[in-house]
Amino acid sequence: MIEIDGNHLSLSQVAAVARHREPVRLASAAQQRMEQAHAWVQEIVAAGSPVYGINTGFGVFADQIISPADATRLTRNLILSHAVGTGPALPAEVVRAAMLIRANTLASGYSGVRPTVVETLLSMLNAGVTPVVPAQGSLGSSGDLAPLSHLALVFSTDEADREEDSGYAVYQGEQMSGKAAMQAAGIPRLILGAKEGLAVNNGATFSAAIAALAVIDANHLLRLAELSLAMSLEAMLGVSAAFDHRLHAARHHPGQIAVAAAVRRLTQGSTLLDAAGKVQDAYSLRCAPQVQGAARDALDFATQVITRELNAATDNPLLFDRGVAISGGNFHGEPVGLAMDFLGIAMAEVAAISERRIFRLTDNKLNAGLPPMLVDSPEAAGLNSGMMMLQYTAASLVLENQTLANPDSVHSLPTSAEQEDHNANSMTAARNARQIIENTAHVLAIEIYCATRALELRLRQMPHARMGTGVRAAYEKVRQQIPYQAGDAWWAPEVERAYQLIIQEDFLD
Repeated sequence: MIEIDGNHLSLSQVAAVARHREPVRLASAAQQRMEQAHAWVQEIVAAGSPVYGINTGFGVFADQIISPADATRLTRNLILSHAVGTGPALPAEVVRAAMLIRANTLASGYSGVRPTVVETLLSMLNAGVTPVVPAQGSLGSSGDLAPLSHLALVFSTDEADREEDSGYAVYQGEQMSGKAAMQAAGIPRLILGAKEGLAVNNGATFSAAIAALAVIDANHLLRLAELSLAMSLEAMLGVSAAFDHRLHAARHHPGQIAVAAAVRRLTQGSTLLDAAGKVQDAYSLRCAPQVQGAARDALDFATQVITRELNAATDNPLLFDRGVAISGGNFHGEPVGLAMDFLGIAMAEVAAISERRIFRLTDNKLNAGLPPMLVDSPEAAGLNSGMMMLQYTAASLVLENQTLANPDSVHSLPTSAEQEDHNANSMTAARNARQIIENTAHVLAIEIYCATRALELRLRQMPHARMGTGVRAAYEKVRQQIPYQAGDAWWAPEVERAYQLIIQEDFLD
């Protein structure tokens, strides 16, 4: 059971809830803070002095005072009018991550909502009620307004309680109206009061949810990239000197040092390295620690930013004491957008250098004497195409990544009659980074698949040679699932099996 208090949510906990359905509860201390802040909101409403978002309109309508009698209608109108996203539905794991992160944000006690709002979100997570949320339509400022409003449609209502205004949700594998899903799960829907609608939909929470899962996946892929590098290095009789610890220590970059160390561990005991008597290798082998290490450093930065965002108070205004509601811009998604752009660029480079190694593995002028396109033997070339088309697929994914890696956070269009004149575009940045990471996973699967075949062919040439301990373990795992085939076959199902194998969390154990 994971307990949230607004301050200590971790990336691993997000993954546990989003992907593995770990149950969640609200900490009692957080509940007390929320009750106090909600009491302050009620005092502000009773006093009648204008405070943005509590008794005023929103955005360009911030100077329009709303009477206490209309507070509930104001909140309901906000949710209904802002739930205008479009495009395909976000994956369930993203929506679940966003629900958890939003609940944790509200649990910090700065938003002024009742504890029941958070408890409702957690009940939905625990019961498996997942709102259907369109992927497109957010600028990341004032947060992810449209996606969060779609989420809110499912668990909030008004006196009319119309089913057609309840959005959609998936429950027990079936899509239905939000109202029907909540009734089936036995979870009461809420009439949101003053400030509560804005507290729910004001913050870059879906951006952060996509980013959190992207960071987790990127960490796994960077470790995979070290393995695929080591396997290709051995298959092509690479030069070990480029991974000497002294070389990398002299440059001081921690990611570079870590990548070189990982390759040394994975290739420990190898007699394939240096067997060709070469002085140095091409950049895709020799400079891989510098490239993949820089991606590691980029991931460290993104991890820090997103971990902070998981525990950030991001709506507007925030309440700090009785009568102290401060209006600002914590909802702005710029930190997330910049971090995701940086991570997307880094992972695009990891895929790019992996593809260059795939190219070298399949070119008999570059692969240190292996058959062309890794066919079974030189005599089989022509009749068989071998791994030729796998390199095409990898190249296509890398080209797509190069388009997706163009930064999104530098693009902005004004909204709300220029009141919101600089927008973050953070959710687009996060979505594109996620797609880059997915593409990179497929490229690395192709490299590992091709390197496994290349090692098989190499050991046929050099039967007394030994693979490194880590490389051998990976080779054997792949071969247990995918036996060697000499002639051309339908490679696609095998590559998909390789992909499904390598993305498993325990593959690198």
